[in-house]
Amino acid sequence: MTVLGIETSCDETSAAVVRHGKLLSNVTTVQLIHSKYGGVVPELASRAHQQLIVPIVDESLLKANVKKEELKAISAVYGPGLIGSILVGLSFGKAMALGLGVPFVGVNHMEGHIFSNLIEDPKPAFPFMNLTASGGHTQLVLVKEPFDYVILGETIDDAAGEAFDKVAKMLDIGYPGGPLIDKYAVVGNPRAVDFPRSYLDEGSFDFSFSGLKTSVLYYLKRSGFQKRTAEFDGNFIADVCASFQASVVEVLVRKLILAAEKFSVRNIAIAGGVSANTELRRQAAEAAVRNGLKLFIPKFEYCTDNGAMIAMVGYHRMLEGNHSDLELTAEPGLSLSRSSRN
Repeated sequence: MTVLGIETSCDETSAAVVRHGKLLSNVTTVQLIHSKYGGVVPELASRAHQQLIVPIVDESLLKANVKKEELKAISAVYGPGLIGSILVGLSFGKAMALGLGVPFVGVNHMEGHIFSNLIEDPKPAFPFMNLTASGGHTQLVLVKEPFDYVILGETIDDAAGEAFDKVAKMLDIGYPGGPLIDKYAVVGNPRAVDFPRSYLDEGSFDFSFSGLKTSVLYYLKRSGFQKRTAEFDGNFIADVCASFQASVVEVLVRKLILAAEKFSVRNIAIAGGVSANTELRRQAAEAAVRNGLKLFIPKFEYCTDNGAMIAMVGYHRMLEGNHSDLELTAEPGLSLSRSSRN
């Protein structure tokens, strides 16, 4: 069983090949053009995907040493994400499947992130608690087994990654915000500014980072901050980054641990672009040890959007005999519940 996976839900163009559950290749290109705009420009993203999709797929097949004729299925994201970007990979994947006469598997992007921890060993045993934190989503899911999910909580406003990007823009330190804030925070004081921790109602597993983002904005205004003026460089920016990051990470880790305890799950996993954050990894690891849990976080190349996780979902879907109709359409607001057996 050899499956090609295509990921084009946002600004990464990626393709990967999986054979018998083993990853043979994963090729990803990040669209750098968005950095000067401080965020992803949807029209530019879809145009870039159109230019990149053919060479990226060809390179993934070449690196895997697999000919197109050897593929038994093609999988591609059909949501959630930017509709223009999704349509590029989805249309290409369906056309390729039709041309080769093989099944097509539409993949939920959020399901892909869950499967990013199932790409390589060690893998979490089922059931496990999965926290997906990315630019567009923050979601806590009980994964009972493949394709059997219970969504416990989601973001009610800004996702964690979105908050990182917006705060980085306030500080004028660049885009994407997550890696840059992480870099500044290393030399900052996480207790320099007492930013709020939003836990919402008692027992809630939902997330909210809009208030935190606003708190950062008001703090900068009270401080007289002007973007990148000399007197506010250095320690000031580092302290704001460290304090903001501490607030986000504390909430993410706390809710992940509480969910694991409530549902008596011993394996916990983190996925999505924010899972590359060094402080999140550190605090999650320490919390896992304190609570007798096993933590799983994918390699950095599988944290952000990638074809490997899409190919892995496609492979497991095919094992269960599930594939999609070629009339499948892009669904930018697709929910993970649509991909669960329940």
